[in-house]
Amino acid sequence: MNNSNTISILNGRLIDPAHGIDATQDLHIGNGKVLSLGAPPEGFSADTSIDASDKIVCPGLIDLCANLRQPGAEHKATIASETAAAAAGGITTLCCPPDTLPVIDTQAVAEQIQRLARAAGHCRLLPQGAQTKGLEGSQLSEMAALKRAGCCAVSNAYTPLLNTLVQRRALEYAATFNILTIIRPQDEHLANQGCVHEGKVADRLGLPGIPEAAETVAIARDLALAEHAKARIHFHAISSARGSNMLARACFGKQQVSADVAIHQLFLTEMDVESFDSNAHVIPPLRTSGDRDGLRQALADNLLSAICSDHQPHEPDAKAAPFPATEPGISGLDTLLSLTLKLVEERVLDLPDAIARLTSGPAKILDLPFGQLAVGASADICIFDPQQRWTVLSDQLLSQGKNSPFIGWDLPGRVSHTLLEGRIVYTAEPT
Repeated sequence: MNNSNTISILNGRLIDPAHGIDATQDLHIGNGKVLSLGAPPEGFSADTSIDASDKIVCPGLIDLCANLRQPGAEHKATIASETAAAAAGGITTLCCPPDTLPVIDTQAVAEQIQRLARAAGHCRLLPQGAQTKGLEGSQLSEMAALKRAGCCAVSNAYTPLLNTLVQRRALEYAATFNILTIIRPQDEHLANQGCVHEGKVADRLGLPGIPEAAETVAIARDLALAEHAKARIHFHAISSARGSNMLARACFGKQQVSADVAIHQLFLTEMDVESFDSNAHVIPPLRTSGDRDGLRQALADNLLSAICSDHQPHEPDAKAAPFPATEPGISGLDTLLSLTLKLVEERVLDLPDAIARLTSGPAKILDLPFGQLAVGASADICIFDPQQRWTVLSDQLLSQGKNSPFIGWDLPGRVSHTLLEGRIVYTAEPT
């Protein structure tokens, strides 16, 4: 047989939630695909062997939302810098929202972004296409053409649509071509340019608040419109317990709806802005401890079927102004896996379920053939040591953005190898 680019990963604990596998098993790779689990195929000879003793071998992680800043904001980050950080974090597939400059509203821009990612070679990049031209919220984009150009879904990112009629037409168009619509549920009028959760902390600090209703009203509206249009929708970055409960009712009613949660919402609360730490300035805002616990329960119940980084790297000046004037967002690629493993330590999820929320869960949402280790599947693989601990330090983050509220945290899990289509794209330096 053709043994080019053959790799054997030996003695690891192989976890593949998509197929219910959790066992110590070898894995053999050739021509970018998984060739076999357990015994090697007849006549197989590995060019490279990786000893994964005491490590976890799982599908490469899939991150549903990472802002890479290129094109248009390369002073914050680039596709090359952020995909390298992703690979070091075990991520093999990234989805980027359409709010680049120029906006991802044409085939040319979608193809350019994918070319830049292929040239960097660190991970697979799937752009989200703009729902409306220029993200201006009024004129629909050519969604079918964007899908043909490799866009995994359509979204209007942070920009609200002009009105509910435009949203209805957009959902009907997307449904016609079976295109997933990704929605950030926030009513702009209720949000009213707030920067923290509306509540006692906001009142005490004198900061403008965003009420929970800004999220729940938007969810209710878009669920009704999606049901009317028979559209597939995905709510990105749910932040409230009540919002996740509304999803439970929608799922019970057999609507085509899914949702994810940003990893920081599972740990941080409104109390983390007490010191006016601008690294805790995010949209949607950090909410109450009750919301955090409700989101954790929804994650455990698989109502939230994916965890994402909601990665938003910034240059230092973007976080240096008074809190309301700083740019929202957290640099999250470097800490996505380790924070998810911390959920396992805190008994929110068991390890296979935690890995599922980073692999098979997002793959199912986007209808992708990745996030699994079946024979014949793309050999996108993450190997990590769950026992190795590390302290988050800004100068050690590989992302160009150092804006993390988790600086100083002690976290579990370090990636030793990441493979993309059977090619080793990251190897940790020996400790």
